[in-house]
Amino acid sequence: MSARSAVSDAALERWDCHVHVFEAQAPVQAGHYQPADAPLQTLQSTASALGVNRLVLVQPSVYGHDHQVMLRALARAPGQHRGVAVLPPDISDTPWDELHAAGVRGTRFNLVSPVGHAGPPWADLARLAPGLRARGWHVQWYARAEDLPRLAQAQEETKLRFVLDHMAGLQAHHLHQEPLWQALAALASRGAWVKLSGWYRLGSVFPYTDLYPVALRVHQLFGRRCLWGSDWPHTSFAPGTAPTYADLVHPVQAALGETAMSPLWGANARSLYLDESSPYV
Repeated sequence: MSARSAVSDAALERWDCHVHVFEAQAPVQAGHYQPADAPLQTLQSTASALGVNRLVLVQPSVYGHDHQVMLRALARAPGQHRGVAVLPPDISDTPWDELHAAGVRGTRFNLVSPVGHAGPPWADLARLAPGLRARGWHVQWYARAEDLPRLAQAQEETKLRFVLDHMAGLQAHHLHQEPLWQALAALASRGAWVKLSGWYRLGSVFPYTDLYPVALRVHQLFGRRCLWGSDWPHTSFAPGTAPTYADLVHPVQAALGETAMSPLWGANARSLYLDESSPYV
């Protein structure tokens, strides 16, 4: 691919950096929800209405370490999308390298969901750290705001790149809780990223105006390391009550200004999820 065409393709890209795909018949972890069918083709059709053509598929907690659903989705459009896995601490090189070849670029720790990580994650993180470093992978965290000080410590200890889900768990009532913001500033200063996603998971309801000051402050800290994600297909909602896809874009635009969306779902995302081995570079 020529330099000219690479620049042209980049200008046409829009990324949704946090989505999930589900197959209704796939086995799930006990003790959590039974997801409805939410295939990649439905998501691509939904996202394309807003010009979104690149996706980051995040392994849902209900599937544990079984990545077959995500891998099948990635294989439908080789090289176009990216994935985030949930790795067991004893994973061997062969399945790890297969995930990398499929487009996976990070592992996730879920400290919130009922079938998320069982117990403190720090020992497992330490076991995975050498392999993560060797492959240039990041560590994605679904955590509560109260976890931020410990995450800042872990990032300093491991020197890994951290990515914080859902506005780092910060809710409106956290706006003036300065110890949390100090921890977040430490994470940002050491190269962490944050996703402005999942606002309905933060004690708010559409149009989420109470979160605008939080989003603005987060954006001021992270700048070009802010990302946008829809959290499609919105598993915390009852059938028929989920927000529209556009409803997850408009609050970000309103909070940060119209021009902020361009780097959030363009250059910022590209710099995290693409590397020189991608056929799209």
